[in-house]
Amino acid sequence: MSFQFPVEAGAIMMFARALGDDDPRWYDESSPAAKAHGGIQAPPTFVNSAAHFDPDWPYRPRPGRPWFGSGAGPGAPSPTVAGGGTSMQAEQHYEYFTPVRPGDVLTVERSPGRTWEKESKRSGTLRFEEEITRYTNQRGELAVVATRVRVITGGGEPA
Repeated sequence: MSFQFPVEAGAIMMFARALGDDDPRWYDESSPAAKAHGGIQAPPTFVNSAAHFDPDWPYRPRPGRPWFGSGAGPGAPSPTVAGGGTSMQAEQHYEYFTPVRPGDVLTVERSPGRTWEKESKRSGTLRFEEEITRYTNQRGELAVVATRVRVITGGGEPA
């Protein structure tokens, strides 16, 4: 599955501000910091903003449907985890190849990576799954590769 992520200067600025990072290279083209880096560029983890353009992102509010993450009550369904159990993010790694800049249109493609298991006395079998996300710009240049590792618990003995 793939989708397009248009990179906008305002979105870069707001992302940096949300992180509390006021480095002018994220928003001021005329600043010495931006000039030293060839112009405005996105902060390192900005590519996570692509989720807002993913048509299947489970955390986006959708009118008339229960929203996971709304905090409105216990009735909102959580995203399905294959094989049952609970799921949480365990790690996130990034490799950077070229800066992400305003005006770029990134093609975002996700694919499965490695999987492995470990045994836990408390949680039973822990299954680890990688998801590899590639961000390629409109010039066909690979910009970023993000590797997410999630852990899925299989249940186990009560603590």
